[in-house]
Amino acid sequence: MNNATLAGGRFRRSTLVTALLASSALASLHSIPALAQTPPAASTSISIPAQPLSSALIAFSRQTRIEIFVPSSLAAGKRSSAVSGATSPEAALQQLLAGTTLTYRFTGARSVTVEARRAPGAAGAAPAGAIALDEVVVDGAGLPPPTGTIGQPPVPYAGGQVGTGTRLGFFGNRSVMTTPFNVTGYTDKLMRDQQARSLADVVQNDPSVRNDAPAFSERDSFFIRGFSVVNLDTAFDGLAYIANPRRSFVEGIERVEILKGPTALLNGGVARIGGTINLIPKRAFDEPLTRVTTTYLSDSQLWTHLDLGRRFGASKEWGVRFNGSYRQGNTALDKNDIEVGNASLGLDYRGDRFRASLDFAHSTQNVTAPTSLFNEVAPGIVIPKAPNGRKNTSSSLEYIDSRYNMVAGRMEFDLLPDTTIYAAAGASRYREDFLSSYYRITNSDGRATNSLTIMPLELQGFSGEVGLRSKFQTGFISHQFNISASQAINENYSRGFFPVALPSFPTNIYAPVHLPRGSVSTIGFPRSNQQPLFTSLNLRSIAVADTLSMAGDRIQVTLGGRYQDIDLKSYVTRPVPTQGARASNYQEGRFSPAIAALVRPTDKLSVYANYIEGLTEGPSPPARAVNASEVFAPVVNKQTEVGIKYDFGTVAMTASLFEIRQPNGFTDPATNRFSVSGLQVNRGLELTMFGEPLQGLRLLGGVTFMHAELASTAGGLLDGKTAPGIPRTAINLYGEYDLPWVQGLTVTGRMIYTSSMFYDQANTQSVPDWTRFDVGLRYAFTGPAGKPVVVRAGVENVFDASYWASAARGFLAVGAPRTFVVSAQVDF
Repeated sequence: MNNATLAGGRFRRSTLVTALLASSALASLHSIPALAQTPPAASTSISIPAQPLSSALIAFSRQTRIEIFVPSSLAAGKRSSAVSGATSPEAALQQLLAGTTLTYRFTGARSVTVEARRAPGAAGAAPAGAIALDEVVVDGAGLPPPTGTIGQPPVPYAGGQVGTGTRLGFFGNRSVMTTPFNVTGYTDKLMRDQQARSLADVVQNDPSVRNDAPAFSERDSFFIRGFSVVNLDTAFDGLAYIANPRRSFVEGIERVEILKGPTALLNGGVARIGGTINLIPKRAFDEPLTRVTTTYLSDSQLWTHLDLGRRFGASKEWGVRFNGSYRQGNTALDKNDIEVGNASLGLDYRGDRFRASLDFAHSTQNVTAPTSLFNEVAPGIVIPKAPNGRKNTSSSLEYIDSRYNMVAGRMEFDLLPDTTIYAAAGASRYREDFLSSYYRITNSDGRATNSLTIMPLELQGFSGEVGLRSKFQTGFISHQFNISASQAINENYSRGFFPVALPSFPTNIYAPVHLPRGSVSTIGFPRSNQQPLFTSLNLRSIAVADTLSMAGDRIQVTLGGRYQDIDLKSYVTRPVPTQGARASNYQEGRFSPAIAALVRPTDKLSVYANYIEGLTEGPSPPARAVNASEVFAPVVNKQTEVGIKYDFGTVAMTASLFEIRQPNGFTDPATNRFSVSGLQVNRGLELTMFGEPLQGLRLLGGVTFMHAELASTAGGLLDGKTAPGIPRTAINLYGEYDLPWVQGLTVTGRMIYTSSMFYDQANTQSVPDWTRFDVGLRYAFTGPAGKPVVVRAGVENVFDASYWASAARGFLAVGAPRTFVVSAQVDF
């Protein structure tokens, strides 16, 4: 029997932790931990019209803040009676279930299981309201109070692929439907079902996000709403600059959250103009978890992943969650071999009023013959057609080796039931050594120049924040007050690309020239742990905001802002006699305001608008500019957005209109000098959906239409041109369907479309549009000794299309070829 939770925790079976999530529909909006096995008696105002039972129970959960656990098969096809007026939660629940042949039992003061009513005298029958199902174990613990965040993230929406809420920066956990911003949180269930290897695989579910780095390189990098957001900008549990700056592996991640638009108010980091990605680490559930997943990826990669979770103590207050994985072998790219080791440990404590967590992460990534971006295309030539994704222009002697370590801690204390103080801090170190290629395409027939380069690199990140969240009432106005102070530091130890004596030779992207192993001696190469400090970015900020709610939370207005102080220093790294001397310094502070409003005419409909500003460090000149090392002043970015969200109960749809204005940088073709002398304006429409519109059918994705204009350029020469690397249309659609004639069998499919885009600012060079299709199957069954097993098989880029996946930031990135992925997951 498939079970779904409507408002709290993961579904459970006595021998099953989450394997059958593959065929469950999860739907919920708010929940708090179970306290005792007696129902709440106080009357409250409840208004739920007659509707399908599943959506009625969601509304009941919202309005009473009671966890609801119900088998999806029981709720299917049933309708509820209407409930209106002041009544007790138990009386309201009885009225909702009237005439449905279902009953319920309170498993705690705020948790309920809905079950089938058994005929009197039947074997195992129990009195109404007290039926026991020994298969079901209710797990409502682990969810923090409304002003806390430590514990499980907001529970999943119908279909189990996205969360009903996200951790909205210093605001804490907020429901998607009552948030005046465009936010999405992708679940661990979705990541496992899509067999995601890194963050780049997860963001492919969002039409406003595009990857701009090759799949078989050492890094992930993104464009959100048409603006660059590199992996260095990814936050870990709300802390900036401590996540892996090159590639975030997701084995230890419970939720990937994407907040679109400027995020200065919400986050203490540099808050990118396009958006912010936040990684929520896994926490142990009340029920023990031991899960082993073995995966094969073409051409010969083997990947083993262990996920282990336990809780200890009289009230299970101590939690331990360990994830470890190892992946190694040849990829679908010729000559390319990737070895990845990844480990994460999440510890947490939950008391009556005090909660704390501590996370450790370590990863290594060693890439042989890494595919490289085509870094430069000669002006005036027609962009050549993309080579097949299997064609590797790199030689086997090229490599990229990296090591990453991170530690982060968070604690919070409830001064009052709805007032929480908190503190968090983290640190990370990343080291990278490589011998790789720098390509310049010189002819439309694919001819290019390849220059080997090295750039030993060390990045160190430090981040911390303290704050307070409080909910209180003044007359007829409810307040959600937030204040925080934060600091984030990013230090870059590097001398830049060198030495110049490495080989440079002609090649062709269709028939590449490969250097033999041993032809370049790496003896004596400088190492990443020997580099001087190159740049230091120190961000300090104080944020304050108050959300005022009126008319029973139907009208909400958020007023606030963040004072940001950006201190950016650069240092001389060559020649050695002047090494360490201050090359440049820029410090600026500014208050960035934000205002947002949300109106809910009904429980299902939300209309919102926001205006938000953000201060970010100035753009960096390209490597070939004559002033490549110059540091530019911080710039002010502005966004205006209006949107609408509608919750149908088991499927939700959103629409957003936005305009983002960002000062832009240009390289003068005559002098090859870079300057911040322009303005880029991105206007777009986003349409998304998620959920389970029909039983067994789950959909996720949408379409983004965008016009990115160079509104002001140096001398007005490029005014009105389209910003390079940004498609006008992007579509991402993922779907699953449980085949009714084979229990446990699910078919999956995905389509990704990106329209054509310009490569250069003058709009004389462009790359064509592309479409990629993925297909897959998933089969959940009970294996030997009663162990639940899930087998997944997928084919990515099933038609083996050749395409330029990105033309952003002056680079060209080739899309991945057809790739097979097969895995078996067993819960012990």
